[in-house]
Amino acid sequence: MAVTENTTTTKQITVKAKEIDLAQRFTQTWDALREIMGLMRPIRKTPGTTLVSSKATITLQSGTVAEGDEVPLSQATVTPVAYKDLTLQKYRKRVTAEAVDKFGAAIAVQKTDDALLNELQSNVLNEFYTFALTGTLTGTEKTFQMAVAMSIGRVKDKFKKLRLNYGNVVVFANTLDVHRYLGSTTITTQTSNGVEYLKSFLGADTVIVSSEIPEGKVVAVPVDNIVLYYCDPSDSDFAELGLEYTTGAGETNLIGVHKEGVYGRASGDTHVLMGMAMWAEYLDAIAVTTINAGE
Repeated sequence: MAVTENTTTTKQITVKAKEIDLAQRFTQTWDALREIMGLMRPIRKTPGTTLVSSKATITLQSGTVAEGDEVPLSQATVTPVAYKDLTLQKYRKRVTAEAVDKFGAAIAVQKTDDALLNELQSNVLNEFYTFALTGTLTGTEKTFQMAVAMSIGRVKDKFKKLRLNYGNVVVFANTLDVHRYLGSTTITTQTSNGVEYLKSFLGADTVIVSSEIPEGKVVAVPVDNIVLYYCDPSDSDFAELGLEYTTGAGETNLIGVHKEGVYGRASGDTHVLMGMAMWAEYLDAIAVTTINAGE
């Protein structure tokens, strides 16, 4: 029997399933973190451009003016602010035909793809945690509970002094510190795509639990304060080089994947391209609190 007209068959499906799978799984983890935290402001880098914004300040003159006298001018100044540029990161993994023949693709290819994906995810999360620890709004408290409460309080106090609005405040804490505290409570943690967290805990909208945060440290981050600057590997400018990367279906294309056979070496390569940079508009509005029980 003839195939029904316009039936979609394997001839019409040209997407590369493995590339999509890798890129999508990475995107899902990142989107889960963004959803949990409610952050951040992503800005896509256009090739050939540098991100620059403007900062305005004003010097107010006295508003007490005698009747009929001239109102003095308050001088405003606008200065450009150049942000840190990002660096492209390139990765490649190779699996030989012999490895596939000996162990099968499920181990030789899939397992090594999983390991590559896990390392890339860890690198991105570690970069964020390292960045968060550079906050300059520091303090010391005696207990974990006070460290969380005062970290949040310092962030809110800072923004009120700046007369600026702030969104959710997310707290990052060490895994052992959190579970040591939870040992005497009935609260349980939640997990999404490998990210452990608690909602509405000790006054924080969200507490992210991570072993990448040093024990004895608590970090509070106002989510609207963080900017993510990233390159899109699927950008047409890369295609001009003949480089075509598959990206996930998330809001931000942080990672591009391409697989190809290397016939001259009877092997298969997995290529990954990514690039991002993070910064805070107000680094002194990220609170880093040290727990010092002996103080």
